[in-house]
Amino acid sequence: MIEKAKRPGNKTKTRVRVVEGGKQRVRPDTLATEEPMEIRLVTGESKQTVAVTMRTPGNDFELAAGFLYGEGIVTDWDEIKKISYCTDPDVDADQLYNIVNVELREGKDFDLRSLERHFYTTSACGVCGKASLEQLELKGCPVIPPGPEVSAETIYSLPDKLRERQSLFESTGGLHAAALFDKDGDLIELREDVGRHNATDKLIGWSLLEGKLPLSNHIVMVSGRSSFEILQKCLQAGVPIVCAISAPSSLAVDVAKEFNMTLVGFLRGERFNLYAGKGRIPG
Repeated sequence: MIEKAKRPGNKTKTRVRVVEGGKQRVRPDTLATEEPMEIRLVTGESKQTVAVTMRTPGNDFELAAGFLYGEGIVTDWDEIKKISYCTDPDVDADQLYNIVNVELREGKDFDLRSLERHFYTTSACGVCGKASLEQLELKGCPVIPPGPEVSAETIYSLPDKLRERQSLFESTGGLHAAALFDKDGDLIELREDVGRHNATDKLIGWSLLEGKLPLSNHIVMVSGRSSFEILQKCLQAGVPIVCAISAPSSLAVDVAKEFNMTLVGFLRGERFNLYAGKGRIPG
């Protein structure tokens, strides 16, 4: 049945009326696609919905894997047996590519207590009703150890490298990005989405499925601002340095200070604000 379903694209064609200088004209335009995605967890004979998120289609399996890793449900890539789109004959064909099943390996006890609250996420604000810092500590997130040291010049170079790889942003102007860099500022991988937290989940999900976690010698940079949820996801993945084009939230700064993360904001040109973890950027 899924072969007959139409896979949603990451771009949507439309027409827009442009008003300029008192005159109007109609021209074609391209929008970033936004559609819901349901993540279902399969363990043995049981199946339950974990989250519904509004996302840009593409890298959906990475998004699901990154979400489960960020919530502490899986801790390694080999705990995931299979990730697939839904093939349930009772589901509307138009929604089959909007439902992702994650099948976990049998014989391991998974802590599903965090799933007792049902998630609904949006492309704008992330998961509503997130846990407190105390609950983060209870999940066993360790304090990030010292290092690596990164020069200010390396930090300066990141925004241009991120923008150069934002292919969807170039055509739509409406997508966020999360990029993974090594400590020398070389771009390793980038993911785009209508939501910063989704882009981060996709990036961390890619790292998980590629066996690259923890990211203890890496930098993550997000377009826009950094939030509590961005810091939480990066903390779970062991990221020591998080950079953002815009401002952090107060709780993002609290997380960075509590867990010894370096947090950079307002990174534009040869200027940035350093909110926490100054030891990793000497001088």
